[in-house]
Amino acid sequence: MADSPSLDPAQLGAYFALIEVTSLLRHAVEQQLREAGDLSYVQFQLLATLGDAPTGSRRMTDLADGVVYSRSALTYQAGLLEKSGLITRAPDPDDERGTMVTITDAGRERLTQVFPGHIEIVKGLLFEPLSADDVQTLAGLLTPVRDHMRATPPRSAAPRRRKRT
Repeated sequence: MADSPSLDPAQLGAYFALIEVTSLLRHAVEQQLREAGDLSYVQFQLLATLGDAPTGSRRMTDLADGVVYSRSALTYQAGLLEKSGLITRAPDPDDERGTMVTITDAGRERLTQVFPGHIEIVKGLLFEPLSADDVQTLAGLLTPVRDHMRATPPRSAAPRRRKRT
């Protein structure tokens, strides 16, 4: 097995550190979102993405691709948010097969409710031990990795194949 692929010690250490950091941060964020706003992490991502959109609306498929979540699981989460009055869903006026999702005023209020604690968690856990230069370096390192990964999205985020007619 001498020819089998492997990671060198530095790569392995970086990989394990990244996995542990993301797991610890996500756990803390999920706990804060549940306690402050009764939201799952994915529901928060959806609301935050919609809240950032100029019109407050996005196509469901664009949301699924953006948060790297399966379309069926996202549909379920959107249904829960709609039932809570935090979003609305309607047919896409430009594509009758598509669905538009729009954040409601109640959804914006929920974001306002959870954001202070969310920011506190992210700043305290992720950025507190880093200098301003470290944060710039981290962003500089992670951005090309993210872009590389986005160039070959996972199956859940890959565009659907169109059936040929």
